Amino acid sequence: MSSLIINRSRSRSVLLWKTHGIKITSIFSRSFADSVSASGFSSDSTRSFKTTSSGFESGKFGKLAFSGSNFVSTTRPLSSEAVPVASTCDGLTVERIIANQWPILDENESDWKSHAAAIAQSIQVIKRRLQWKKLLVRLRMLSVELNKPDLWDDPTHAGKISREHGSLTGKMKGVMTFERELLEHIDMLKLAREEKDSELESETMSALVEMRRVSKEKELEALLSAENDSCSCYIEVQAGAGGTESNDWASMVMEMYKTWAQRRKFSVTVVDEMPGEMAGIKRATIKVNGEYAYGYAKAEVGVHRLVRISPFDSGKRRHTSFAAVAVIPILGDGSTRVQINDSDLRIERFRSGGAGGQHANTTDSAVRIIHIPTGITATCQNERSQHMNKASAMAVLQSRLDQLEMARQTAMNAQHTQSLTEISWGNQIRTYVLHPYRMVKDLRTNYEVSDPDSVLEGDLDGFILSFLSSSLDKGDDEH
Repeated sequence: MSSLIINRSRSRSVLLWKTHGIKITSIFSRSFADSVSASGFSSDSTRSFKTTSSGFESGKFGKLAFSGSNFVSTTRPLSSEAVPVASTCDGLTVERIIANQWPILDENESDWKSHAAAIAQSIQVIKRRLQWKKLLVRLRMLSVELNKPDLWDDPTHAGKISREHGSLTGKMKGVMTFERELLEHIDMLKLAREEKDSELESETMSALVEMRRVSKEKELEALLSAENDSCSCYIEVQAGAGGTESNDWASMVMEMYKTWAQRRKFSVTVVDEMPGEMAGIKRATIKVNGEYAYGYAKAEVGVHRLVRISPFDSGKRRHTSFAAVAVIPILGDGSTRVQINDSDLRIERFRSGGAGGQHANTTDSAVRIIHIPTGITATCQNERSQHMNKASAMAVLQSRLDQLEMARQTAMNAQHTQSLTEISWGNQIRTYVLHPYRMVKDLRTNYEVSDPDSVLEGDLDGFILSFLSSSLDKGDDEH
């Protein structure tokens, strides 16, 4: 078997063929590479072809085929069952790179083995987090399901199977493409050194450094592989006992999440808010729209504790306040786990609170919906009409009931999809100390920072990623 790689530089492309121990290289213009790519051949792909002693006989590269010296357009579907092991021209694989135990140096060091080892290590971490073997087995099972002739007799089930298959296929191809890209860069670097092409060597080394940086981002993405992680979510904050001091702390926590969501380019909508008598809020709910909003925000479920000199205490004494946080996924595929009957609902209408505004406090536009069998309520008063408030409240209620059903079904597991009423005040997950010293510490992971202001301004990623990583590693250890 043989392999082909095309590497593009600023003004040219380098074609590398290696077959039966014979290396063939060619340097050609960008226009040729572009014409090949336009025919459906990816420049970063490796495909196989046959050769004879007199030259090339036939071969296929994606949708591009050739016979003799002529290229012919054809179609070649990729098999979802075969998962080939990528390797360099001399047989180096990601597994062998890891087994070689090359030292990992700083990114600034011009050592391609160091960069390759770091990237290979990241690929190994990504596969572990994705539970690679289970993913491939599940993908084969879903492929069998998709090939059943009666699959679409149940469109809802078929849609779920199709979406899951597409999601897992995307993850598999993403890892395989990244792995193949690493090995192709290694091939090109070796070629550049053999040909004493300093420009190509420099470009390839820069590409490896960039891959090393991207690999860390992909490690983080692999943390979010649970069923509902890709969903949007509701974030609810409720003040604990303590009156104005706790209400003010709850308001600070909610602002922290709004800023965090905006930093991540998520859209934020206030669904419900009950102001405190003097300051802050008694409770509030926001809707956070964006891919993986729930996957990240689920790390914040629990009780958040504040220690500070209270601005509301004339004696300037130190106070401790609490706020409870719940995170509820919004099922993105339109499916629901709980069917709501109209006879199970009690709908109350009342005048909106808050600062006021045209029509805001003059009509009974706010809506509170009570689900009688469970006692769960949902309120919305921020929309402009009663109809819109009712629709928003129903959406919140549906998500809470769905989430409650998920929590019931997984009651024996340590899931983070629990309702606000299920958060006990003993579940303190994080402490924010503003006096007598300054520190924010996560009690689950011991991750801490000495700059509380940055955390309260939305810099939560360190805490979130630390928790997600430790949870996954803990799950692997228990398994």
